[in-house]
Amino acid sequence: METESEPYVRLASLRQLHQVMADMNTARSLADTLQTVADGVVTALGYELACVNLVRADGDLVVAAFAGNPAAEALITGRVGSRESWERRLTMGEHWGDLVFIPHTEGWILDDDDVPQWYTDGPAPRFEDEWHPSDRLFAPMYTPSVPGGSGGELIGVLSVDRPRNGRRPGAWGREALQMYAFQAAIAISNARLRANMQRALVRLEREQQALRASEESFRQAFEYAPSGMAIAEMGGDQHGRILRTNDALCRLLGRPASAMRRYSFSDLVHPEDIGTLLRTSAEGGRAELRLGRRDGTYVWVSLRNSVVADAADGPRFLLTHVEDIEERKRRELQLAHRASHDSLTGLPNSAELRSRLSSRLCRRPAHAALEETFDSHDAAFGHAVPDLSGHGFDYRPDPVDAFDGYDHHVHTVAPEEGRDDGTKGLAVLFCDLDGFKSINDRFGHNAGDAVLIEVARRLSRGVRDGDTVARLGGDEFVILADGLGRADAQDLAVRLRNEIIQPIRAEGRAVRVGASFGIGWAHCGMTADEVLKSADERMYVEKRSRPKQHRRAG
Repeated sequence: METESEPYVRLASLRQLHQVMADMNTARSLADTLQTVADGVVTALGYELACVNLVRADGDLVVAAFAGNPAAEALITGRVGSRESWERRLTMGEHWGDLVFIPHTEGWILDDDDVPQWYTDGPAPRFEDEWHPSDRLFAPMYTPSVPGGSGGELIGVLSVDRPRNGRRPGAWGREALQMYAFQAAIAISNARLRANMQRALVRLEREQQALRASEESFRQAFEYAPSGMAIAEMGGDQHGRILRTNDALCRLLGRPASAMRRYSFSDLVHPEDIGTLLRTSAEGGRAELRLGRRDGTYVWVSLRNSVVADAADGPRFLLTHVEDIEERKRRELQLAHRASHDSLTGLPNSAELRSRLSSRLCRRPAHAALEETFDSHDAAFGHAVPDLSGHGFDYRPDPVDAFDGYDHHVHTVAPEEGRDDGTKGLAVLFCDLDGFKSINDRFGHNAGDAVLIEVARRLSRGVRDGDTVARLGGDEFVILADGLGRADAQDLAVRLRNEIIQPIRAEGRAVRVGASFGIGWAHCGMTADEVLKSADERMYVEKRSRPKQHRRAG
């Protein structure tokens, strides 16, 4: 929040403060709430740095969230300061209401205690209220059980640094920070309550007799949750059967609650996403998949499962959160398509072509045999790698995974040159248009673009489903066609050339281009670039072998 002359405060500043308070009260998890609290100090209260120190069960305080400086965040996030050191800090210095300000002239004695901290040296203040880099300002957060926010149980401390205006906060700034800490305490307390409610909700289903008095309060938390929620059976013949849903999920799928209880999630999920659903259900994790609406359409959702275990019988229920991500998924798919496809023709671009080609090739030729044994594999891979994270983990890859590239890989082979032995391979047809430059020069780039679009359409129409037609760049195209012999590849090149040389309507006139094709063959042991270079070279050999006047259709 920018500093204003008091008591005058811009309405925009109040709106900004109101917005960050609303954000931290609508965060979906405790972790999100803590980060939103830290971010709000930076975005709305006018400080460059903010840290949320949260009281743990043992009474010590851990740095749970940080905002304003990635380097400082990486340095101190997750570190713990003792409760004794924090109590010392909160009883010294100047008390501004519930706030505690420790000027640099007193705070030097805290430099060596165990509280995680960051500071930089700086010159002495030039004027009375100038902020010094070693000044400290803390805002304790208490449970809101006592009016005014003080005197309750300490749940954490907000520490802030570096006011943007370089001055110690005035009356308005102090009041705003104190009010913010009070609201943050409420948001954190509520986030903890929501987490506890999620765990307790399934216990209500299994212990209705013992917990009947509490059922109504948790039923409301379930029913009125802003995102879709469901309870599903886990394990046995009824695995995945939906036991209960809330209104948000029913509205999302357009199905009444009574109908939802006739389904399991596997009945509703898109057929292509059933594997993802099963893995998510088994692991109690999260996934993005499509669920069927009543009208037959599908909606992309983020599905998060919490496995609720019974002390005696093991896992029994899944508590499922379903969030509508249709719009975000649509944008992601559009961005992914743009990144992997040519903007003019809509064909896969050079990067996507190389990716598809590389996915078929391994580093070893098909005739190479694996010489490593399990023992040699352990010797090569079983040693601990340098501990870069500081956690002391050893890395020992699964021996089966290490050989996946060879044990389960179907090697790509190429037909032998000069003979047709019936071998089918992955043909790579490199196509270069003849006479295209003259069209650009004579009729302009709009005409050239129209030609490229039509050539792309004709190439796509002339190949099989499953073949790849890509635009490499300019007037160069590449076709990947698997399962072809040498004669098949030659026939395909002839058919495609005959399609291309037909007249093309561009800018109100009929134009013609020719095409030169080079046929290369992909096989394991080659890189994608080597395969494309081979086909490119064959294309130029074919182009030079024909008279110049025959290189274009007319």
